[in-house]
Amino acid sequence: MKERASGSHRLPASTWLFDGGLALVAAIVSTLVFAELLDVAQPALPRGTLALGYVLVLLHTLPLAARRRFPGAVLALSVGSGLAVAAIGLPPVVLGVAILVAVYSVAAYGDRWVSLAGLAAAELGSAAVQLTPGGFQAPTVVSNALVIAAAWLLGHFVGVRRAYTARLEERTAELEERTAQLDQAREELTRRAVTEERLRLARELHDVVAHAMSVIAVQSGVGAHVADTQPEEAAKALAAIEATSRAALTELRRLLGVLRQDSEPRGDLAPVPGLADLDSLLAEVAKAGLAVRLRVEGAPSQLPAGVDLSAYRIVQEALTNVVKHAGPARAQVRIRYRDQDVTVEVTDDGRGVMGLAGDGRLGTGHGLIGMRERVAAFGGDLEVGPHPGGGYRVAARLPLAVEGR
Repeated sequence: MKERASGSHRLPASTWLFDGGLALVAAIVSTLVFAELLDVAQPALPRGTLALGYVLVLLHTLPLAARRRFPGAVLALSVGSGLAVAAIGLPPVVLGVAILVAVYSVAAYGDRWVSLAGLAAAELGSAAVQLTPGGFQAPTVVSNALVIAAAWLLGHFVGVRRAYTARLEERTAELEERTAQLDQAREELTRRAVTEERLRLARELHDVVAHAMSVIAVQSGVGAHVADTQPEEAAKALAAIEATSRAALTELRRLLGVLRQDSEPRGDLAPVPGLADLDSLLAEVAKAGLAVRLRVEGAPSQLPAGVDLSAYRIVQEALTNVVKHAGPARAQVRIRYRDQDVTVEVTDDGRGVMGLAGDGRLGTGHGLIGMRERVAAFGGDLEVGPHPGGGYRVAARLPLAVEGR
């Protein structure tokens, strides 16, 4: 069924003004032409008949003001008034243009069955007018039928086009709404992922600090116990306390801006993993079917606990992504120790996407967000992208000291 543009939608004021002006012009022109025809008509018609004729002319034209909202009723009035004009013996020639507008309107704005019924009524009404005594002319009947059919077809095509355009606009609006919802959902997921990752980072940094505090507690106890009898051992204990406390203070500074829920479980005093534990990590990955080669450049040094943990987690996450997304592949882990920073790089020759967006930028996977958060916490750099030789590459640089701290 064709949608009526006026049945359930409020028409704009400009449309009402246009249709009202069209109906008024049609009424004025039809009235003037009708008066001219009556002046030359012989014999003269009675006043009552003339008055009825003018009423019928107005009834035939003025309803065009509502042709969009009530197309079927307007066409019915046009056909009925035209037949009445012919029935009382008045010249119906003046009514032709108005009936064509009504036929066009019922085809453009009416429902399908109303449109077809209106076409049939208009064709039958036109034929009936031509069947009046002395008025039948076959060419005129045929030409009138063709003109009415052409008006109906024009209105039909316009109505189909309007309905198609309305459907496109509706679908476009739905797509825009869905796109907005998806964007909002994606932003919410990203925000939650960042929040969750920061909470996880807070827990792990808490574990680092808790471990340092346990070392300080042990060393302070040892120092207090041997302070009088073994001054050298007490000095060593104090030196260890100093080194550990400085490292702990560094990690506490990195906790700024990281929130943690009170309901989160607290870490224990067990040592957290670091780059020294890579062998066991690579052994676990090998059990999953991924062959990994480890390459170490530079002399391994004692790293700050937070840097050591973050470097380990980045390698762990990168290898996990290779196992999940790269398919059959081989991987290489390269650790480079330098005076100012440590660099970890994980490359593979597989086919996985590893959470990258279509344009090569870092995606919104939780693991990659975690890498980014860890690197940002130390003021380092992170690169994730396709490897020139195939597969993907994850490279992170973690400074051993943050400027300004």
